[in-house]
Amino acid sequence: MSNKAGAARKDSGFLIVLSAPSGCGKTTVVDRLLKRHSDWVRSVSATTRKARAGEKNGEDYFFLSSAEFEAMKKQGALLEYARVFGNQYGTPKKHVLEAIQAGKKVILAIDVQGAENIKKTLEDKRQRASIFILPPSVKILRERLEGRNTETPAEIDRRIEAAQEEIKAASLYDFTIMNQNLEQTVREVEECIQKFEDQRRKK
Repeated sequence: MSNKAGAARKDSGFLIVLSAPSGCGKTTVVDRLLKRHSDWVRSVSATTRKARAGEKNGEDYFFLSSAEFEAMKKQGALLEYARVFGNQYGTPKKHVLEAIQAGKKVILAIDVQGAENIKKTLEDKRQRASIFILPPSVKILRERLEGRNTETPAEIDRRIEAAQEEIKAASLYDFTIMNQNLEQTVREVEECIQKFEDQRRKK
């Protein structure tokens, strides 16, 4: 991607990239973190997929038509974008960069493909921390997906297959956490972010 972000100032914020296989609880983890840290900012992704029950436009995602999404791509308005399960997803650039420059912690729940693209646009490692959340097992992940009642059996099989590939990329992240207990996972994410901040101050 073009339009790479500039180097981070010592007083600038940073992006927290949080990835996990579908059904592993990353959205719930993000929600808990934002409740515990009122000064943190959620990065709202844009997508061409249809909204699920209870999802709100502008809060959970920016739900766009394919034409609207393509226009953002052409305008260079996305920090990254990828096609996942037949739909397009992307991170609006302006909101993220302005929040980072204002000294905010910006948390972004994103898939492995998108996380790799973020590395290309935010080249300064001081601007981004990456955390991968693992499921306790593939069996438990399947049970969680089935419990959501939002996908067909065929779609669940496809997500499980994708999850097994995504898990292979966990070693590419700064930190890896296994989500066995939600509250413990949230605390461990906070500990990882604190370690990242401590490392930044030393550089």
